[in-house]
Amino acid sequence: MKKMSAIDAFIALPDEEKERQCKEYDKEFFFERGRPLTPAQRTLWERAKRRGRPTVGQGAKVISLSVERQLLKEADAQAKALGISRAELMARGLRAILPRKPRKSKAA
Repeated sequence: MKKMSAIDAFIALPDEEKERQCKEYDKEFFFERGRPLTPAQRTLWERAKRRGRPTVGQGAKVISLSVERQLLKEADAQAKALGISRAELMARGLRAILPRKPRKSKAA
């Protein structure tokens, strides 16, 4: 005989028992007040709250790109060997062939 999942077991309970178990979660949760965060802890907290990938340069733009299948297999193998993503491999390739812009000096 197949073992019931926790959800199926709960559904099989009488209504009174379901109500009794759910009442536990109707209570408000009060947490103990602690000390204020230190500046280092605050920095970590703010960083943890951010969602998504970190911005690199001016941010990223998703594009659709057609690539011959065998070339893509080779690119994926190279990226895996280097321990980088496909996107990073493509970015490195573009940087390698695009002309470099002269850097502006900060003294100006």
